[in-house]
Amino acid sequence: MSLPPIEIETAPNPTASIVLMHGLGADGNDFVPIAQELDLSSVGPVRFVFPNAPVMPVTINGGYQMPAWYDIYGPNLVQREDEAGLRRSQASIEAVIEKEKSRGIAADRIVVAGFSQGCAMALMTGLRHKEKLAGIVGLSGYLPLAATLEAERHGANHDTPIFLAHGSADPVVVLQRATATRDALQALGYQVDWHEYPMAHSVCMEEIADLNAWLLKVLAR
Repeated sequence: MSLPPIEIETAPNPTASIVLMHGLGADGNDFVPIAQELDLSSVGPVRFVFPNAPVMPVTINGGYQMPAWYDIYGPNLVQREDEAGLRRSQASIEAVIEKEKSRGIAADRIVVAGFSQGCAMALMTGLRHKEKLAGIVGLSGYLPLAATLEAERHGANHDTPIFLAHGSADPVVVLQRATATRDALQALGYQVDWHEYPMAHSVCMEEIADLNAWLLKVLAR
């Protein structure tokens, strides 16, 4: 069971939504300060939605219970994956997208984004979504279930812009995992905007500025 999402609107009557998934062991509050650093006023009112992952035992952390979108079995991340957990969280994020659409936000005005495990969920969900989205953002993460993407991806999001950013000194999701993600997406014909920063498993101000500029572009009317 997970807590309801946290929501922030930059002004009344939003015309776009950004769904932003947190990383392992964090919660929906984690990225609220970063969202508040963004200035998207020129694209109109925006609703930020920060879903909360369910609390579950995580194998790599000795079975300790914490918020997680799916289980992680070992440091390799992709050698053995929690497919059932990934697909369960994909369904819950799809429900968040559907809710935004029911509130009057068109699919092509919705960005799915995430950090670390949340990045994995943004890529997993966005590339398979049946309607064109405004954009997909992956921060300090990787592509899960990469072997099934070609068969499962939806053509609606083949031309959807993708923003990928990673720290060159990331010890959690090593840079090679991120560059492999970038290369796999480009090989399938996706348009990837790649950014690399001299940082660990975190977010930096330069990255926020780059993301801000990219969001203004993909949400421009």
